[in-house]
This record gives sequence, C-alpha cells and structure tokens, in this order.
Amino acid sequence: MKRRARREEIEVKLNVSNVTEFRRRLKQLHAREIVPRTWEFNTLYDTPSGDLRRRGQLIRIRIERRAAKFGKRSPNNDLPAVLTYKGPSRASSRAAKSARTAKIPGHFKVKEEAEVQLSGAGEIDRILRALGLKPSFRYEKFRTTYSLPGASGLKIELDETPIGVYLELEGTVAGINRAAHLLGYGHDDYRKDSYGALYLADCRRRRRKPGNMLFPPLKKSR
Repeated sequence: MKRRARREEIEVKLNVSNVTEFRRRLKQLHAREIVPRTWEFNTLYDTPSGDLRRRGQLIRIRIERRAAKFGKRSPNNDLPAVLTYKGPSRASSRAAKSARTAKIPGHFKVKEEAEVQLSGAGEIDRILRALGLKPSFRYEKFRTTYSLPGASGLKIELDETPIGVYLELEGTVAGINRAAHLLGYGHDDYRKDSYGALYLADCRRRRRKPGNMLFPPLKKSR
C-alpha cells in the first residue's frame, strides 16, 4: 500500500476545442508524456442526504487502467484503486484567510487533498458503505499526463470525457500561469468547475436527465 501525504492542490481546468492543434502545440514546446493514456473510472461517495457535497467535500474511489492494455471497458473491483479525499474550496472556507492562500488569485481552485493507493476497489467500497456512504456519481475519462521542460512540479493533464476534452493544469500559481500562456490560454479561460458540475451544466444545455457521466459502451478512440 502506497501512502501520499496531505497536500494543497492548486489547479485550473481549460476547454480544449481542437485536440489536434493542442497536441501540435505540446510537440512545439517539447512536452514529455510522463503517464500514457489511461482509462479512469471514478465513483464519488456521499451520505444519503448529500452532506459531503453540501460541505464541498469529496470522497472518491478511482480505478485506473492503461488504455492500450484492455479490451472490454468495465470497472473491476479486484483492481488496485486510489482513495481520495478533497476538502472544501479554500476560496469558500475560513482557511482562505491564511497568509498563504490569500496570495492565490480567485480564478484558481485550491483544495486540501489526501490520497492513498490500495490493493482493491471492492474492499474500499465495503468500508465506505459500512460508514453510511453510498455511490452518488460515477464518471469516466481517458487521461494523458505531460510535463514541460523547466516546469518542475507542474502537471499537464489532457482529459477526454463524455462531455468534451479538457485540460487540467496542476502545480504552483506561477507554473500554471506560465503553462497556460505557452499553450495559448489566458486567465479568462480558467475554470474551477468539477467534472460533476460540468456534467450537470451539459445536461441542462442538452435538456437531458442527469445520471452518470459515462461513455457509450466500448468507446476507446482518441
């Protein structure tokens, strides 16, 4: 079992309207692929009355599989999984008054995050259910992670989702701003929305009843 210490996550999302152009720009910047395209199946847990969501907290089980190494795309409770906790957004909590967080502009999403890697998703699911939590939202995506030369600690994550392609930049404020500028984005393009919020907004636009954010069966194309 691998543990990760608590940390403060600073990130933004950006909409990618032209994936081909985006990948061409990464090549021009000599970006390096550090995690190959990976399928992720995420399950959020909450109380029956949605207490965690109301408090801005998140408990998630994530199953990951290299996209090139599987045929049928389906979650498997025997696979290793990552259990994640995220706290309320610093911008909406008392912690925003701290000297460190006060220096971070409001268009960044800042959350406390803690993660642990465990051997099986099924056991985590049973523990969370025993504590009174239940699955509240499921979503999947394909993620490819890149790094830029001279940008230590910055992650560039290209996410292919059922509602479009997004870019997540995670790192320091200066690192995010620099990478966004190099990739052709400005502060007005930054988004703090979760994938759940983006999915609900997409359902409203399409006048569809919300459910889970999943691909049609066996979608594996880039």
